[in-house]
Amino acid sequence: MDTQFLVSVGLILITFGLYIGIAFYNLARKTSDFYVAGRNVPAIFNGMAIGADWMSAASFIGLAGTVMLLGYDGLAYIMGWTGGYLLLTFLLAPQLRKSGRYTVPEFIGDRYKSSTARLIAAVATIIISFTYSIGQLSGSGVVIGRLLEVDTAIGTMIGVALIAFYSAVGGMKGITWTQVAQYIVLITAYLVPVIFMSLQLTSNPIPWLSYGQIVSELQVLDVQLGISEYVVPFTEATRWQFLALMFTLMAGTAGLPHVIVRFYTVPTMKAARWSGAWALLFIGLLYLSAPAYAAFSRFILMTQVAGSSIADLPAWTTSWVNTGQLSVADQNGDGILQWAELVISRDIVVMATPEIANLGIFVVGLMAAGAMAAALSTAGGLMIAISASISQDIYYRSINPKATDRQRLLVGRWSIIIATVAAGIVALDPPGAITQIVAWAFALASGTFFPALILGVWWKRANGPGVIAGMLVGLTVTLIYIFAAQYGGFTLFGIIDTGAGVFGAASAIITIIVVSLATKPPSKETQEEVMDLRYPEEMVYRDGEVWLKESPEDTKVHK
Repeated sequence: MDTQFLVSVGLILITFGLYIGIAFYNLARKTSDFYVAGRNVPAIFNGMAIGADWMSAASFIGLAGTVMLLGYDGLAYIMGWTGGYLLLTFLLAPQLRKSGRYTVPEFIGDRYKSSTARLIAAVATIIISFTYSIGQLSGSGVVIGRLLEVDTAIGTMIGVALIAFYSAVGGMKGITWTQVAQYIVLITAYLVPVIFMSLQLTSNPIPWLSYGQIVSELQVLDVQLGISEYVVPFTEATRWQFLALMFTLMAGTAGLPHVIVRFYTVPTMKAARWSGAWALLFIGLLYLSAPAYAAFSRFILMTQVAGSSIADLPAWTTSWVNTGQLSVADQNGDGILQWAELVISRDIVVMATPEIANLGIFVVGLMAAGAMAAALSTAGGLMIAISASISQDIYYRSINPKATDRQRLLVGRWSIIIATVAAGIVALDPPGAITQIVAWAFALASGTFFPALILGVWWKRANGPGVIAGMLVGLTVTLIYIFAAQYGGFTLFGIIDTGAGVFGAASAIITIIVVSLATKPPSKETQEEVMDLRYPEEMVYRDGEVWLKESPEDTKVHK
């Protein structure tokens, strides 16, 4: 048993002990604790929890690898995932917080006065969150598989057991404070290696300023090797795919149920806005570092691994070959590993970077602990979203309206366990790379929730029949396009499966508008409730006028 293994396992066990301890300390005893953490989380800590919830295995493990392999075209992921938070923070989060609901399906059902719309939204939440969780569990399998030097499938099932346990115990209250700790762990683990690599390669400890020098050298290496230049746009995808992917990720971010529910955990609309602002800061630390990671890792691989003798490769390559995530083969029989003969999964680039750069056993172990924190934090939030849809929106609101808190919590906890195991089984043989699977979840959110929420808040004429038709059409179009592009080779304008959300969102928005205009408008009361969402909590919209709350005669503000 080598020292590296002991250090990595030790760090992971210490952090796991911390997470489980926090979950038990914040044990959810009430429904409001389980679903919205009692609505009393301070904005800065909620922003940190959002950051952990957001920076999933796809971001932590897969993003830098995607940029490394795709170059310029990989920036669509960074721009889309970051830009989506601006949409969410300014156009939806405060308004949804003012509604005071527990879940996104609950808001949709009450806003559109339709139990059918709520059920469709609940089913969509389960589909989206389940798809997303497959990527997270696949990521945990990569980490644990490398750590124990076992097949990734075995690592995935170990991750399933851990996630099911602490998510079911603490609910949203436990997960919120667990995610704060996980953010600290994962951002430390992400920044330490990239800072050390920056020092090694450029003698500058600030990677965000130094990696431009490495990118310039990569351009020269690309020309020498005769491969696609790293910084030239649209070499791996068309211009339309780049734009479609960016839109899909932005709209999907603004419509993801497990992200939106985080804004329900703060006490006020103002706190919801500040949560979004803090989240952007915390998320930006990682996303601004991903291109530097990609450039440094690619440079080291091209200059220190490619061109080496097959018989004299670094020791780390053997460990990763054993996980099935790396392939080295002397295809031309010259005994030298060429760049084209090095097949590296985009999902292991960040995880392998400390070993590639020879940063030491402590940094390797820290990276493993950070990657597990990223996978676990998002998976926990996803399981809560699935649990809330099953126990709150389907069981309590549709099947057993007289259910006690204890019954609802029991259904919620069992939902988490069953959903985690089911997602883990699918993740044993994932249908794509981590970032690709996650992009599908965003596409589904773009085609269902984004149109329903954005029109539900900002167009008072939208009604129940419109949103029912819109969500069904958007979900159907998105699913059909994903399957047709992924398995049938069908594309429009060069847009592949990961950009499917642009078609789903467009079809859903058109459908909601057309059907709403062709059917009876919402009641005056409903339309006033929609208008009321747009004003601060100390104000109320009534009879076409805005009034201050809690004054002796309800002081009128303006018409």
